Amino acid sequence: MVPLKVPDLASPQFKANPYPFYARLRAEAPVYRYRSRLLSRHTWLVTRYDDVLAVLKDERLANDWSPEMPWLLKRFARPITQGMLNKDAPDHTRLRTLVNKAFTPRRVEGLREQIQTVCHNLLTTAAANGRMDLVRDYALPLPITIVGELLGVSAEDRFRFHSRSRSMVTASSGAGLLRSLPDVWLIIRYFRKLFAERRAHPQDDLVTALVQAEESGDKLSEEELVAMAILLLLAGYETTVNLISSGTLALLQHPSERERFQHDSSLTEPAIEELLRYTSPLDIGSVRWTREEVRVGSRTLGRGELVLPVIGSANHDESQFPKPETLDISREPNRHLAFGQGAHFCLGAPLARLEGQIALTALFRRFPDLRLAGEPDSLRWRNSPIFRGLEELPVAF
Repeated sequence: MVPLKVPDLASPQFKANPYPFYARLRAEAPVYRYRSRLLSRHTWLVTRYDDVLAVLKDERLANDWSPEMPWLLKRFARPITQGMLNKDAPDHTRLRTLVNKAFTPRRVEGLREQIQTVCHNLLTTAAANGRMDLVRDYALPLPITIVGELLGVSAEDRFRFHSRSRSMVTASSGAGLLRSLPDVWLIIRYFRKLFAERRAHPQDDLVTALVQAEESGDKLSEEELVAMAILLLLAGYETTVNLISSGTLALLQHPSERERFQHDSSLTEPAIEELLRYTSPLDIGSVRWTREEVRVGSRTLGRGELVLPVIGSANHDESQFPKPETLDISREPNRHLAFGQGAHFCLGAPLARLEGQIALTALFRRFPDLRLAGEPDSLRWRNSPIFRGLEELPVAF
């Protein structure tokens, strides 16, 4: 047996097709000790579906890994580490309760018309050119517009925030994290200023609601406010951008499934679930920290170990999904883990699903002859330790 050689899991070359390597890990080393360049220490990659699901739901594996967090984050970007993604009960429960009302099914469904309008306007602008970069001109502006308006972030500031957050999202080493700190600091300063403005002049937006939020006499601290706003803005568009762009590519590369999607509206919802599974916009889940000795698969991990649940691998596990490398937009059942599981299940999942359904339906309805404007092998994927998404997707129609 050839020894495992772990590639750079954040590199664009790896992200283009990580699934053969994940399949080998599932077969040979489903719980694999790996040295993370970003965390500057060894972590455990968990790749089988059942094991990933167990990690996501096991309360003995904490999301609050501050004891092992790189000092750069703790020293210079503390507010970012105070969000509910890095908290456990009871703090996580308190924070989630305070923002849960903003993402109720009724509130999300109320955004349908606005999402349709944004899609129509973006596609109308693109139609005049006969081609576009689907990431820049459609997949990115849609979710960033919707979540920006929800939060109350101005149109010009939304894209400024995106450009500054890229260095943070793509940091795959300690050096990369260090280079991202000026952008992190500017983002933190921006939200502190925005919260001060909303305290003085409240508006009908989520930032004002966060400032005024109260549950059982409890309010968000300044650090929690900043962390929550950054998390909601980032999580509100990162997954959706990747779903729309990678989902479009998957349909273009599978003509029979594209044909079914375009002509059978009853497949819209299951198609989005399959594209979430097949493309796995969130490739690797947030890091967990073992509070005590824990059995994961065939391994016993001691206290203080870092664990990374590999969502992309779990979503391609043949023990859960027959023919996992086959795109089947009517797949049933489809218990994918694209939005996580357990207490930290993605708060914005209903919004991401709705945006994906509307965006892809509108795209293929408006441009039924949509095609790639270039060779698939020339596509560039993003450098990211967490997400899997395209840097750009040139299309013509």
